[in-house]
Amino acid sequence: MSSVQAGFNWGKKVAAELMHLNPKQFGRVGVLLGGRSAEREISLLSGEGVLKALLEKGVDAHPFDPGLQNPAQIIDQKYDRVFIALHGRYGEDGTIQGLLDLFNIPYTGSGVLASALAIDKVVTKQVWISNDIPTPQYEVIHDQTNWDAVVQKLGLPIIIKPAHEGSSLGLSKVNRRDELEAAYRLAAKLDSRVLAEQCIIGPELTCPIVGEGKTAQALPVIQIVPPEAGYDFHHKYFSDETKYLCPTGLDKAIEAQVQELAVKAYRALGCRMWGRVDVMLNASNQNTPFLLEMNTSPGMTSHSLVPMAAKAAGVDYADLVLWILSQTLGNSSQKHGGLGE
Repeated sequence: MSSVQAGFNWGKKVAAELMHLNPKQFGRVGVLLGGRSAEREISLLSGEGVLKALLEKGVDAHPFDPGLQNPAQIIDQKYDRVFIALHGRYGEDGTIQGLLDLFNIPYTGSGVLASALAIDKVVTKQVWISNDIPTPQYEVIHDQTNWDAVVQKLGLPIIIKPAHEGSSLGLSKVNRRDELEAAYRLAAKLDSRVLAEQCIIGPELTCPIVGEGKTAQALPVIQIVPPEAGYDFHHKYFSDETKYLCPTGLDKAIEAQVQELAVKAYRALGCRMWGRVDVMLNASNQNTPFLLEMNTSPGMTSHSLVPMAAKAAGVDYADLVLWILSQTLGNSSQKHGGLGE
C-alpha cells in the first residue's frame, strides 16, 4: 500500500468527525499569526489562510498578532481556544504555549516541552540518536572551531545552519573548506547556536504526522524537487519552479520506512495534534532515510506541504484547519507537557 492510499483512512476519519461538528462549540477563537521571529512574513500568510478558512466554516475567529500586540493581551481577548499559526521562535518554541497553559486556554499543536525540544535542531538530534532514529552527523560550531577537524568528521559538502531557525533561513551548503567560516558568520547573525551537518545527497522528502502517542499516524509522503538553485526561502514559499510529487514515485517500501521513522521521531519528541518531519534519502546507499528536523507548527500557506499531503488523503484546506482546531476540544493532554510514548 502506498503512503497516499494509507492516508485515505485518515481522510475518511476526518470527514466522519467533521460531519456532525457544530462550529459554535469552539466559542471565540484566536488565530495567532505574525509574531516576532524571522519567519514573521510566512506566519502572516499562514495565519491569514487559517483565519479565512475558519470564518468560511462559521467559526467565530479573530486574528491576534503578538508581534504588534503585547502577548499578555491574549488573556484580555477571552478566547475559548487558539489556533497557533506562528512559526519559529516566540511561537513554535514553547514560549506562547507556556503562556496559554498558565491561563488554561486550549491551543493547537504540541505542548511546551515538545515545542522547546523540536525548535532546537541539536537537541532534536540528541533525542533522535538516543532513540536509534537516523539523522545526519553534526558538530556544534563557534568562533574557535577547527574547520579542518569539521571537514574530516563530516566530509564535504557540509550544511551550515542556525539551530533555532526554520524556512532555510541562514542555511548554506558549503562545498569548499575555505567557505566554512563565512557560512558560519551568516548563520550566527540569526542564532547564537550554529551547527554543521553532514550533507546527505539524494531525494528530499517531507512527511506530515497527525494525532498523538499510539494514535499518531503519518500522512502521504511528498518528494520535493527544487530547481538547481536549491530549496531556499524563496523557492519554498514564493516560486512555482519547485515541483512537489505526491505520490513520490519512489519504492513503496521506502515510503513506508519514511512514514514509520517519522511517527517514531514525532513520538520521541512528545509531539501532538500535527507536525511535519523533513527527510533526506542517501542516494549512494540504497536511498537510506535520514531525518533532518521536526516542525511543530508547520506552514499553512498556498505552497505549504501539510495541506498538500492532506489533499492527497482527501481532506481539503478548510477541513484540515477545522480538524486541527477540533483536536483542542476535550484534549486532556494539554494539562501536561511530558514526552509521548
